[in-house]
Amino acid sequence: MNPWIVIDQATVPGDGGEMKLLQRTHEFTINVKNEELMNSRLHGSEDALAELTCKPLAKRHHARVLIGGLGMGFTLGAALKYLGASAQVVVAELVPAVIKWNRTHLADLAGRPLEDSRVVVRQGDVGRVIQEKAAAYDAILLDVDNGPEGLTHEGNDRLYTMGGLDAAKAALRPGGVLAVWSAQPDKKFTKRLRAAGFTVQEVPVRARGDRGRWHTIWLAGKI
Repeated sequence: MNPWIVIDQATVPGDGGEMKLLQRTHEFTINVKNEELMNSRLHGSEDALAELTCKPLAKRHHARVLIGGLGMGFTLGAALKYLGASAQVVVAELVPAVIKWNRTHLADLAGRPLEDSRVVVRQGDVGRVIQEKAAAYDAILLDVDNGPEGLTHEGNDRLYTMGGLDAAKAALRPGGVLAVWSAQPDKKFTKRLRAAGFTVQEVPVRARGDRGRWHTIWLAGKI
């Protein structure tokens, strides 16, 4: 079997450790603290996150969507397939190297979504973007870390506190949806979403089509 080769590495802001991009033939992986954060072969749940959230917005004029976490571009690429020509997608990514990798080594994996004219890239904390303006988005998709239990950056945990959920709710338009990806279920987080006043749907999805590990997506609606 071909060995993994380190293509590039970067430090996660906020003392989040070293993030490495590795390649083995046509497969890529991003590791943090020697743990695999994402793999180019396993993006079925990221695709599902975008489909469940953005497909209902397909016919909405000037739909506005915020994606927290660029990853390998799969969530963004899938979202663009469902959204109309007048939509705008803001993608916030904390690690500058991840943006660079999506413009270079990883660009073709999801169809070069960063080159789409509907996309605005914000380098920085998605939590700060959320707080900038009230009633700004029809949907907010959070694919940050491994979900409510953060792996790379402790500051990401604030997104999933009551304060973070209240901020997300304020940033949504009436009827908007907060969609959250997680590597595993979390009953406490489900309760917290309901306590924040969201309607909650918890959807199990597979990591690779109809195979692979089960991941969890929460669809939290603003009434």
